[in-house]
Parts: sequence; C-alpha cells; structure tokens
Amino acid sequence: MVTANVPTTRITVVQVSACHYCAEAEQTLQDLAADFDFEVVRVPVLSAHGQQLVALHRPAMAPLVLLDGVFFSAGRLPAKRLAALLTRRRESAGVLVGGDRGQ
Repeated sequence: MVTANVPTTRITVVQVSACHYCAEAEQTLQDLAADFDFEVVRVPVLSAHGQQLVALHRPAMAPLVLLDGVFFSAGRLPAKRLAALLTRRRESAGVLVGGDRGQ
C-alpha cells in the first residue's frame, strides 16, 4: 500500500531549563518518533517567541506543547493521548494511491 504524502505534524515544545516534565516530554517524543512522522520545534521559554507563546496560551505548567500551533498540553505530556491523536491524523490522511486495494 502506498499512501499520499501526509503532512508532517509540527510539535512545538516551549521548554524551561531544569524542568522534569520538559525532560520527560523530550523522552516521550523520542520514543514516539520511532512510530510516527513529526517535526519537533523546541522553544526556550525565555526567548521572545517562547514569551509570546506563553502569553497567548497561559499554561499553568511547563512544558507548553502545541500541535500545528494549537494548544495540546501543559505540564506532563500525555503520551497515550498524543499517540492516539497522531494515529488518527495518519489514518485520516492516508489515502490509497495504487498498489494493493484489498483485492
């Protein structure tokens, strides 16, 4: 089965130095990268862009995680929820382009 080009999900992580949840999020994303195609953009919270994102989304905890610019989570990254969402995105974008059509 060949699928059409699936747009890559952009995961933005606004990180704080010496943050336990930020380190956990990094490990979770490394683990998920084995099964999913996504781009990770790491933004330091003290950068101008990080401050903009924090002002806009007002997270209660770090890290702030956005999927394609939309708020996903703050604090501990919910790995199972993220994996389920990435699976749904992949399945909804997967279109057969020839090859095996279940014959």
